[in-house]
Amino acid sequence: MRITRSVAGRRHRTTLVATTGLTVTALLLTGCGGSSDSDKGADADGNITLTVADFGQFGYKEAGLFEKYHELNPKITVKEDTTAEEKNYYPKLLQQLNSGSGLADVQGIEVGRIKEIVDTKADSFADLSKAIGVDEWVSWKAKQATAPSGAVIGAGTDIGPMSLCYNRELFEKAGLPTDRTEVAKLTGGGWEDYLALGEQYKKKAPEGTYFMDSASAMFNAVVSSSAEQYYDASGKPIHEESASVEKGWKLAAEAASKKLTQGLAQFEDQWQSALRKSTVATVVCPAWMAGQISTYAGDANKGKWDITSAPGDTSANWGGSFLAVPKSGKNVAEATKLVAWLTAPEQQAAVFKAIGVFPSNQGAYELPDVKNATLPYFNDAPIGQIYADGAKSIPEAVLGPKDSVIKDSISTQINNMEQRGTSPDDAWDAAMRTVDKAIG
Repeated sequence: MRITRSVAGRRHRTTLVATTGLTVTALLLTGCGGSSDSDKGADADGNITLTVADFGQFGYKEAGLFEKYHELNPKITVKEDTTAEEKNYYPKLLQQLNSGSGLADVQGIEVGRIKEIVDTKADSFADLSKAIGVDEWVSWKAKQATAPSGAVIGAGTDIGPMSLCYNRELFEKAGLPTDRTEVAKLTGGGWEDYLALGEQYKKKAPEGTYFMDSASAMFNAVVSSSAEQYYDASGKPIHEESASVEKGWKLAAEAASKKLTQGLAQFEDQWQSALRKSTVATVVCPAWMAGQISTYAGDANKGKWDITSAPGDTSANWGGSFLAVPKSGKNVAEATKLVAWLTAPEQQAAVFKAIGVFPSNQGAYELPDVKNATLPYFNDAPIGQIYADGAKSIPEAVLGPKDSVIKDSISTQINNMEQRGTSPDDAWDAAMRTVDKAIG
């Protein structure tokens, strides 16, 4: 998941984190040199325009990084071509890869697609293993973009370490602790404890409120916090026998049957309204979700929300992307330098400060703009610490080429359990029919 933009502009505003200022010196330290003789896209004066195709909100414009790169490299201008929705961006990328034309110098790739690209299109991209500090990334992130040959075809941008956002005001009215440390203790045993807390909430819940917004979001968190998800190491789909899928499904069905969830499709109008009206007490919170909550809950709810660690002793990853350099580009060498610069610690910290997406480069975690980051909207929650701790406990999972299809198909049927009262058995059968049709 990545924050999306509408055609007319950004669709979702994000809450800026409170940090110490990122110094110009830090940005300058990672500057690159001038154009390379190996690039064929320079004009007669040696000027090069690098194109970056991405989707949603990568944060480079908001952080002023393209302008900064031009200051460091006066002969290089970077132009961004952004597609609002990744679901529209990806088919176009595949079409361009198949035809061998129309590709930008740098292409963004969403984490849910990286396995398919690694398996089927790795030869179309430059090997970045010598250009970036692969060991700087959280290990599972780097491996996601590594082909069997050892080539690294994508540099990690951000990740979505899981936390739990909760409405302090609703917790207090329901007689529950509001301190983030105490809330973490109550859910320390895992997602079963989270549901138990939901039952406690329900006993004294303010009228018209629910413990969680969406059981499908909880399902995704449960699965994503496990090493075994939808595929095994051989590339075989195992969604029907996966222990994490089974656990997530049972917990989602339980949440629906006990009316602990409002059954909202996240990001849709009703979900936005629920945040504004404070009818949900908890939201499963990857790093980028805080911006969504603050946007739609609005200024009237500032300070009423807080953030604590995710249930259990392992976190989950929900979201994140990569930057890749097509081999067919005219500016491969300079595009590679740009990617290395954009994904270096200082620049990832600058993006985090600008739009709140969390770095995948561990070198950023000790920089003041990450390490000392708090969110004023969320009762000054120490998100730099919470997200960094979560990132370190995310298991190394096997990804499959159709992870997104499987997850979305199951999530749709969980929504049907919540909203239509579909029985768990009927919902599961419908989900499996959809998955079978989609993946063959």
